[in-house]
Amino acid sequence: MKKVSIKVTHRVTDRRSIISRFATKGYFFSSPLMQISLIIAAVMIVASCSDIKRKPGRVYMPDMAYSRAYETYSITEEEKQALEKQGIHFSNTPVAGTIKRGELFPFLLAKDKDGDTTDYAASKLVKSPLHALDTPQLVEAERLYLVNCGICHGPKLDGNGPLYKGGDGPFPAKPATLVGDAKYESMPEGQMFYSVTYGKNKMGSYASQLNTHQRWMVIAYIKSKQGAGKSATGASAGSAAVGTDSTAAKK
Repeated sequence: MKKVSIKVTHRVTDRRSIISRFATKGYFFSSPLMQISLIIAAVMIVASCSDIKRKPGRVYMPDMAYSRAYETYSITEEEKQALEKQGIHFSNTPVAGTIKRGELFPFLLAKDKDGDTTDYAASKLVKSPLHALDTPQLVEAERLYLVNCGICHGPKLDGNGPLYKGGDGPFPAKPATLVGDAKYESMPEGQMFYSVTYGKNKMGSYASQLNTHQRWMVIAYIKSKQGAGKSATGASAGSAAVGTDSTAAKK
């Protein structure tokens, strides 16, 4: 047993002496490959210890990963010209005649320029593409009217909405009386649609609040109320005429 332990000790001693000799004479650092490896390892250790990343690294197809942040219709003419100078031809305006997905009722007349009423007059010939609304559609059309139009024209379509309030509201001029005024009761639905789409006089455009289908629904609701008002007026006039005739007959 003593012989074995002596041999092992001697071997360990020999190995340590060999390593110390190599280290003393610089054999570990004299190799160029070893020096380069040590330098690279040192650089990697120093770089990995910092939490500041000055470069994002390599990205494959960066224009696909980071697209230009241009929202639809958000770019100005000045920005468009600046992009063209950089060789970027960007247009955020749909071509003429473009119909968005799900759009069934395009309105082809453009807004008149100041002082011109050509398209406004031409809108008289435009007919509503909607057929008669059923009960659920009329309920929805009434809701759309009350939300968007009732504040001015009133829930009874008499022009006495909260903004006017019989002359005591914040708006001094009375809005249009849609039911009871022959001017608006005889106004064609296409001309009403033009006014709702582009605005008219003090009323602004509601194209951003109501889509094309909803605008036609509101107009159909207004026309139904106008028709009901005419029927009620005619019935009351007929009753008055009958009463007059019966009174005359008694005399």
